Amino acid sequence: MGKLEFNSNTEPTLGVELELGLVDADTMALSNSVAPLLERLGPEYEGVFKPELMQCCLEINTGVCRSVAEVEADLRQKLAVVQRGADELNLRLWWGATHPFSQWRDQQVTPNERYQQLVNLLQEMARRLVTFGLHIHVGVDSGDKAVMICDRIMRHLPTLLALSSSSPFWEGRATGLQSHRSKIMEGLPTAGLPTLMRNWSEYVWLVNHMVDTGFINTIREIWWDVRPHHSFGTVEVRVCDMPGNLSDVLGVAALVQCLVKALSDEIDEGAYQHDCHPMMVRQNKWRASRFGVEAELVDSYTYRVEPVSLVVRELVDRLLPLARMLDCTHYLEQCLQIATGPSNAQRQQAILAATGDPTEVVRQLTAASRLDG
Repeated sequence: MGKLEFNSNTEPTLGVELELGLVDADTMALSNSVAPLLERLGPEYEGVFKPELMQCCLEINTGVCRSVAEVEADLRQKLAVVQRGADELNLRLWWGATHPFSQWRDQQVTPNERYQQLVNLLQEMARRLVTFGLHIHVGVDSGDKAVMICDRIMRHLPTLLALSSSSPFWEGRATGLQSHRSKIMEGLPTAGLPTLMRNWSEYVWLVNHMVDTGFINTIREIWWDVRPHHSFGTVEVRVCDMPGNLSDVLGVAALVQCLVKALSDEIDEGAYQHDCHPMMVRQNKWRASRFGVEAELVDSYTYRVEPVSLVVRELVDRLLPLARMLDCTHYLEQCLQIATGPSNAQRQQAILAATGDPTEVVRQLTAASRLDG
């Protein structure tokens, strides 16, 4: 594959990718309708609205934004366009990381050469990827720094997963988890927590090695929970479930932007890298996927076990001066509300407990997440 150039950013710019499920407005089941929806939205949105591996998923991408407020304005405009198009096709948008009752076997792969190659390579591990996530890009100024931030931000990934947890059900079953999506993703050979890399050179070597040995076809097949993105010049955080509404997306985006900026500043100032044992991160990620916002996470400095609500409170307090500088204070404080619940996963569970009807889970939450709802 050769040399990879990192296109650096001088500011902590933001880019957000939403993966939303498409459901039939009558049955509330997933609908393989991305092609007619994209056709209705028009060619002027090419690259903004995109198909994903499965035809029941629509990806929505922001432009390069300087602030969370710009992300909000960008997404509100695009979501309004998508909602109108979906309404005209009798579709609704599902904000959740798995669907409560639709079967993965009923979902069709998008007729795209890359996706067909993925299914041929990964077989059932690809076919069951009927999941929806949130990806957040933050600009950084060098490849070396991007790799270092990926390492240092890992201990915060379980907190981000807990806040975004929204996948308690799978194919009509209660999984006992708050984020079943995270476990599905870990079934892929290049997903989950990244390997340890010390600098950009090691990252480039690793990517070239995997391509040259035929383990992956392209760099796009690395789906780590956090990764450098050379063409965008960003750190891309991919661990999150799809939150239940736009407000929660913006809160998580603010937290990620502040964390990346804080770590970037620490690196510039020459802070010592405190080693966090990989098993501790894995342990905390399991706790987050199992219990969501009710998880208790192990502090990698003190080894104390603390509830997510306290972890988030301490993080927000520490990041508030930076949030003021980035003009995202009230977005960041949304994380405090998310952390005290109910999470999107808990809302799904509560509706099912009250109604006994999984279609009501989808019906009520697709209505609640509408921008005009």
